[in-house]
Amino acid sequence: MNDTIVSSYVTGSAQMQGDLWSARARDYAELQESHFLPLYESVQRRPELTKSRSSLDVGCGPGLAAQVFSQTIANVAGIDASAAFIDIARQRLPGRNLRVGEMETLPHADGSFDVVTGFNAFQYAASPVNALREARRVTQPDGIVVIATWGLPEDCEAAGHLKALGALMPPPPPGAPGPFALSDESKLKALVSEAGLTPIAVVDVECPWIYPNLDIALRAMLSAGPAERAIRNSGMDRAREAVANSITPYLKPSGQYHLSNKFRYLIARA
Repeated sequence: MNDTIVSSYVTGSAQMQGDLWSARARDYAELQESHFLPLYESVQRRPELTKSRSSLDVGCGPGLAAQVFSQTIANVAGIDASAAFIDIARQRLPGRNLRVGEMETLPHADGSFDVVTGFNAFQYAASPVNALREARRVTQPDGIVVIATWGLPEDCEAAGHLKALGALMPPPPPGAPGPFALSDESKLKALVSEAGLTPIAVVDVECPWIYPNLDIALRAMLSAGPAERAIRNSGMDRAREAVANSITPYLKPSGQYHLSNKFRYLIARA
């Protein structure tokens, strides 16, 4: 399927999210994405994935998780709403199956993959349960689906900057998804079960965000989709000021900023 056809699938939440996350895609890829490396590597080492030969990363971003998985999985693929992210992912993983598309209508046949992952992706779907059902559909019977999300707000020092940015956005519609929408373990397990998946294990991973100075911290933390929404609503100056104030408690004597965060993932059987 060529890119022109695939792009026609980008509707609903994907159209909005793709636009937001594309705005500062290069900054995200170069300054922010590496902070999630401990999460990607933890999933890669799970015994449930040992025999996997094919994987799909839903919401693959610039492709760092797919790069990690390619070390042990022969056939890696990815899909993301952001064309800018897919361009970067293709540079990192030439010749791989990387597409622009919608996570709720995946352009893949039933049972195409041994494992399907979604790192901080499914909670942004218009209907997370539908997105998970699609993930299950394209997973082989008895295959693995991994749902990774933020940990609880009290375990994430970066939650403060999200709250600060939230004050600069228009009020969300009732029931709108957010970064912590799937953080509660009981809600996460219930959603997975509703999608027809069987929960196996929940794992928390420390992912510290460390920046050498304020300028890098702001470029990195303002590169994500929610930050772009705040910028468009209230302006870059106000967004920079809000984030700078929110991370002041995490400034070290060296001039570095160090924010401790826990991210969480659930391993499920299709």
